[in-house]
Amino acid sequence: MFHLKKHNTTVKTEVLAGMTTFLTMAYIVIVNPIILADAGVPFDQVFLATIISAIVGTLWMGLFANYPIAIAPGMGLNAYFTSVVLASDGQLDYMTAFSAVFIAGILFVLLSMTSFREKLIQSIPENLKHGITAGIGLFIAFIGLRMSGIVAPHESNLVKLGDLTSAPVLLALFGLLVTIVLMTLNVYGSIFIGMILTGIVAFFTGQLEFKGALWQMPHLPEGIIVWNPIQAAGDVISHGLYGVVFAFLIVTLFDTTGTMIGVAKQAGLMKGNTLPRARHALLADSVATTVGSVFGTSPTSAFVESSSGVAVGGRTGLTSVTVAILFIIAAFFSPFVSALSGVSAITAPALIIVGSLMIGVVKHIDWDSFDEAFPAFLIILTMPLTSSIATGIALGFITYPLLKVVKGKWKKVPVLLYIFAVLFTYQLLFLPH
Repeated sequence: MFHLKKHNTTVKTEVLAGMTTFLTMAYIVIVNPIILADAGVPFDQVFLATIISAIVGTLWMGLFANYPIAIAPGMGLNAYFTSVVLASDGQLDYMTAFSAVFIAGILFVLLSMTSFREKLIQSIPENLKHGITAGIGLFIAFIGLRMSGIVAPHESNLVKLGDLTSAPVLLALFGLLVTIVLMTLNVYGSIFIGMILTGIVAFFTGQLEFKGALWQMPHLPEGIIVWNPIQAAGDVISHGLYGVVFAFLIVTLFDTTGTMIGVAKQAGLMKGNTLPRARHALLADSVATTVGSVFGTSPTSAFVESSSGVAVGGRTGLTSVTVAILFIIAAFFSPFVSALSGVSAITAPALIIVGSLMIGVVKHIDWDSFDEAFPAFLIILTMPLTSSIATGIALGFITYPLLKVVKGKWKKVPVLLYIFAVLFTYQLLFLPH
């Protein structure tokens, strides 16, 4: 089913990769409910809705697309959802806002069932694809550095070196050192072993604590939030939420597409300029977004943390199935998952190391052609600085056709790139991003 021999992998490797991916992204089941709680959504509602959407999307990705890519509610989109509710000054409740997510999800499914998204992947120039992969690498490495406290906020320079004498930073540095030593020695499962050793040290130094019961029965306090497309469309029309639906659609589209391209290239799964089984892969996040909105969570996206599982050796959907199974287990162990997610030093080193592996594709960028190199460079630079994969892609998509037109090569630019250059320009100027 997963064609393990064809992809030169084993059950052991795939399961280990799945465990690694899960550990690096498990924070979402705690962070997402905290963010949406500001919009008034009950914590337990979002906690279980987050897990349900992750299970649906990740299982779809594993069983139908056979890719080692995990799906879950995306960071950034959850904050935007909350901001939409709060900015309405009481005129919009979270129930109505989920109608916008539901409609965006349905439109997303319809788009994914056509050849549109596949054609979009094929139309992205190779140098931009390399830029997307490298940009994601820098982005997740930067996330790891910030999570661990190795770099800290600065008033004028944005970031500075963190307090290297603090216990959390020392723990992260320990995890990073152990993992890079293991990787240098080519030890199998280096990243996962590094996480385990860091977790053990965290427990014995008092940084990882388990208080009270480690499990509880999952439940949905509000039940099903939205299920009727006609009623949901009515909510969107009556509240004029067209811009909200468009923002959800465009950001999710390129967040997921960009991440899939980046992770697939890292895993060596791209076939030339195409992504095999692209339609099934692209349906995963759109179906998960729709299902997630039914139970009460913001739009889903392919998770960049999937690259940590690929770095361990994950190459097939068995990695994703493993992640989905762990999410099912997590539904019953929210206190335990919460405790692990609360210690950033356990997962931060993995993100930093994976980032270093992904940045290597810059060697394939045509640096001798400025009109090819600069858009790729802009993507690489802006993804970590704006904390947004979609924004980085947007700037690359705008500058690439612009430079080609200036150079008189406008005929070589796919029509889709011109269309999205206009759409991205509109989004960056007039919509939240």
